[in-house]
Amino acid sequence: MNDDAHWMQLALAEAARGLGLTSPNPCVGAAIVKDGQLLATGWHRKAGEPHAEINALRTALEFHGPDAVRGATAYITLEPCSTSGRTPPCTGALIGAGLARVVWGADDPNPRHAGRAAAMLGEAGLAVSTGVLGEACTDLLAPFAKFITTGLPWVIAKAGLSLDGRISRPPHEGQWLTSEASRADAMQLRIRADAILVGAATVRADDPALTLRGPDIPPEKLQPLRVVLTRSGQLPPASRIFTDEFRDRTLVCHDQPLPDVLRSLAAMGVVTALIEGGSHLHAQAFSAGLVDEAWLYYAPLLCGTGQPLVSPDSFGPASVQLVTTDVVRIGSDFRVRLRRRP
Repeated sequence: MNDDAHWMQLALAEAARGLGLTSPNPCVGAAIVKDGQLLATGWHRKAGEPHAEINALRTALEFHGPDAVRGATAYITLEPCSTSGRTPPCTGALIGAGLARVVWGADDPNPRHAGRAAAMLGEAGLAVSTGVLGEACTDLLAPFAKFITTGLPWVIAKAGLSLDGRISRPPHEGQWLTSEASRADAMQLRIRADAILVGAATVRADDPALTLRGPDIPPEKLQPLRVVLTRSGQLPPASRIFTDEFRDRTLVCHDQPLPDVLRSLAAMGVVTALIEGGSHLHAQAFSAGLVDEAWLYYAPLLCGTGQPLVSPDSFGPASVQLVTTDVVRIGSDFRVRLRRRP
């Protein structure tokens, strides 16, 4: 790994700290380096607050002073913004700090910014390099890229399944198929999500809380919206999602097509939506090509009965092809991650 890739890897690690916290902005990380020495890192923490490169610059100036920052290189996972929004443009701050070089991994998919930073920085005499660890930076940016270019959120489907593809066990066997370790791993998806979608049958059968749980929840993380899709509108009023402390974070979508629901959520600033059940909702999402990513947890069980992952009644006439990105063993289970085929 060369020096540029090394420092960009550090910026990527910083960017990942913002997963689930920055919507409707992207997760971005930055590092300020001079003569092979790290001066500071930074990450974007919340929409409306300073961007990653500004946080890194401020830390570098505070601890090392302006002379040390002059002539340094900034490594940023995303092309720096060049227009004013809720914060001033970052290109101006980079120029004003006297940096010699700016390196970024992914070009900005936002048409308001795309391609402008290189020209502005170049005119000010700064060297520019792009595409460093571009695939990894683009992958981290994928939810925001879809959101900003299509007006739809990035959709993740998550389910625990038996080996014969059931998402529920036979009667009287209990609710859970997968292990506690798998459920803890899947909680990371709720941290990433701005909204969690379920069908009405899931609410009636399981009374899920759909809350964030465990020791690794960032204190800044807002409870994701809990979105229930229902055709009949018949939902138990005593359900936890209607009575707990987060009841104001529950939305009921009555007889609305899933694409319309997703577009409405994006208009509310939802960048990442997590589908957790049930069979009809998964079938609609997969068959309509709305699922961008799937996390499937397979338990070493054969149920023989119960709900399938996708209901035949709601699935389209054609099969859906996905690309496997990795398979990992978690305790007694296996997690399979997939992406929509390009």
